[in-house]
Amino acid sequence: MPVTAGVVAVDAGALHGRPLRFYDFAMAAFVIILICSNLIGAAKPAMVTLPVIGEVHFGAGILFFPLSYLLGDVLTEVYGFARARRCVWAGFAASLFAAGMSWVVVTLPPAPGYAGQAALDSVFGQVPRIFLASITAVWAGEIANAVTLSRMKLWTQGRMLWTRTVGSTVVGQGVDSLIFYPLAFLGVWETRLVIQVLLTNYALKVLWEVLLTPVTYRIVAWFKRAEGVDVFDRGVGYDPFKVGV
Repeated sequence: MPVTAGVVAVDAGALHGRPLRFYDFAMAAFVIILICSNLIGAAKPAMVTLPVIGEVHFGAGILFFPLSYLLGDVLTEVYGFARARRCVWAGFAASLFAAGMSWVVVTLPPAPGYAGQAALDSVFGQVPRIFLASITAVWAGEIANAVTLSRMKLWTQGRMLWTRTVGSTVVGQGVDSLIFYPLAFLGVWETRLVIQVLLTNYALKVLWEVLLTPVTYRIVAWFKRAEGVDVFDRGVGYDPFKVGV
């Protein structure tokens, strides 16, 4: 993606000490979408009937979860790998808290007269397992996504944004899906359904990224203009366990 007027191409190290106007907002949005899509959407397999194709099963969270990958692409493209990695760790920590909170709320003895415990158990009883699978899968998938996009940006010299947003999603979502669905749902759903949802959701996530490419272009361009920089990860390390930048 060519650098636009008023935007300076810089190495990632040049951001140290530089005020970033919207990075914190992007991080907050990433964490919120991650938690909400897992808390509300991941526990329910949905089904739609399409002409010619017939019944299609998919996890309901697919409608919103890909937005976290879109934001992950934006964060890596605009702010570089290290700051995208920091957001992944923030999402990891927030997910741990959400999992712990859900376990406490579900397991506390209900007050006399409370009639919703069975429904609460049904909806949120599996959340700790889902979140454990999710934080493992999302951490690995988002890191793979960020590394792929970061490296491809150097290979393409900042051109052809679509190649790295789609390419990084193919890699990142593949890692994510192969970890998340078996850990979260084997033994809960039928194995056939787990495999079907895994493959369907993976295809839908990649398709979502392709369809959202024009939106990604606009968001990336806006962030770059707002921050005034286009970051290239020249000479950076890709240690996935480092939290700082």
